[in-house]
Amino acid sequence: MNWPATERHCLTPAPGGLALVQELLNTAPACHPDSVDLLADGALDRAQEWADLAVRGWAGATGRGDVRLALAADDLPNLRCLRDQLRRALAAAGEDGDAVRFTSAPVVVALSGNGALTVEPEGAGARWLASAVLAEALLAQASDLWRRLKICRNELCAAAFYDRSRNNSGVWHSVRGCGNAAHLRACRERRRAQG
Repeated sequence: MNWPATERHCLTPAPGGLALVQELLNTAPACHPDSVDLLADGALDRAQEWADLAVRGWAGATGRGDVRLALAADDLPNLRCLRDQLRRALAAAGEDGDAVRFTSAPVVVALSGNGALTVEPEGAGARWLASAVLAEALLAQASDLWRRLKICRNELCAAAFYDRSRNNSGVWHSVRGCGNAAHLRACRERRRAQG
C-alpha cells in the first residue's frame, strides 16, 4: 500500500509522480463513515504514517532513492492549506476568474551528465512535501496530464481521481457510486417539477 489516502477511496493512483499530488488531495475526509482527515491537528502520528508511505510511493514511482521525511505538528496546517489551494485550482480549471495563489516552495533543477533535467524537492517537513507536490504538478502540466486530475463532482465525496476516459470527460470518481446517485437525484427533481 503505497498510496493509503487514495486507496482508502478504492481509486487507482495517477501515473508517476502525479500520484503524490492526488495522494495529498485525498488526505481530506470524504463521505465514507470511517473517513478522517489524515492531516488533522493532534494527529501527527497518523500524518507521519501517511507521509512515510506516500513519500515511499513517490520515490518508487519516480525512480528516486529512499527519502526520509519528518513532520512536525506545525507542518499540518501548512499541508492542509496546500491541499485546499490545490482543490481550488482543480475546481477552477478551465474557468475564467481569479487565479489561485500557491504557496511557493523551492526546488533544485539539475542537469545530469546525459543532458536530462531533473527537478528535486528542497526543504524539510511540509516545505519538502510542498516542493515535491508543486514540482509534480508543474511536470504534469508540462506533459498535459494535469487536466486529467479531477475532484469528484459529488460534493459529499470530493475524492481526487485521475480521469482515464478516452476524451477526458469524467466528472465522478465512480460512475456506479457518485454518478448513479447524481442521476437519481436529478431524476427525482425532474419528477417533482413535473408533478
